[in-house]
Amino acid sequence: MARIDIQFTLFSAFYSPLIATMAGGFLAEEGLEAEWSVAPPGGSAIAALKDGTAHVVQSAPSQAFGPLSTGEDPGVVHFAQINEMDGFFLTGRAGDPDFDWRKLDGAEVVLFGGGQPLAMFKYACHTAGIDYGRLKAIHPGNALEIDRAFRDGVGRYVQQQGPFPQQLEADGIGRVVAQVGRQVGRCGFSSLCARPDWLETPMARAFTRAYRRARLWLNETPAAEVARAEQPYFPEIGLPALERCIAAYQQLGCWAPHIEITRAAYEATLDIFAYNGLISERFAYERVCAAPPED
Repeated sequence: MARIDIQFTLFSAFYSPLIATMAGGFLAEEGLEAEWSVAPPGGSAIAALKDGTAHVVQSAPSQAFGPLSTGEDPGVVHFAQINEMDGFFLTGRAGDPDFDWRKLDGAEVVLFGGGQPLAMFKYACHTAGIDYGRLKAIHPGNALEIDRAFRDGVGRYVQQQGPFPQQLEADGIGRVVAQVGRQVGRCGFSSLCARPDWLETPMARAFTRAYRRARLWLNETPAAEVARAEQPYFPEIGLPALERCIAAYQQLGCWAPHIEITRAAYEATLDIFAYNGLISERFAYERVCAAPPED
């Protein structure tokens, strides 16, 4: 089999469309054997593309906004969606079936400290009609540090991707009260990214065939079966928690069957970043996104 190197910027069950290409055997069916990794702290999956240590990475269309803002060519293209919605959950210390975003006013909320996760969260607050500045935001660090802080009693609410929130529930530490994606709506949240020259290769076409089938499988397969296939990738997460996480994402609809990054989703991401003052111009779709390889 030919080896394909895959790197994740952030590893979570939210990125199951990419994980499923491996866990579901779809890459193997195309004669590809995956070697996967997660970008090291302070490192960049995009750097792995540029230095040739990765063929394809999990990223986000917004990754290109920084280089484009300084007049640089990103050197890579985003050729397929992974998630068409924000996948963060908001977990509270107790269950709250009547949760309203206005309950965050004045509350201590453990959050990511910047980038797209914080931009999306601030936009969710905006659409919910609350002033983000009135929250008592706490920024412990990366995903593991955020989880550790909430487990240690920090904050009333916490922002996390699955399956961290579902494991908090299983451990009796918190209860999911909201999904940020439902408040934000559809957008170009996360993507597959590669170098343009790689997209012209037979490997890229084989990978894309596997990826298309993996997405369909995710949408058509019971969450319990998906969770069993993916559990080896989440050794510290219990199977019931992983199953609930997969089911929540299936119900959210973030894994739409099509793999193309739509113009509408991309424009929504521009709206969100413009609201946050993170871009001063609207970059053309063609400067960031490309069509998936076709046979």
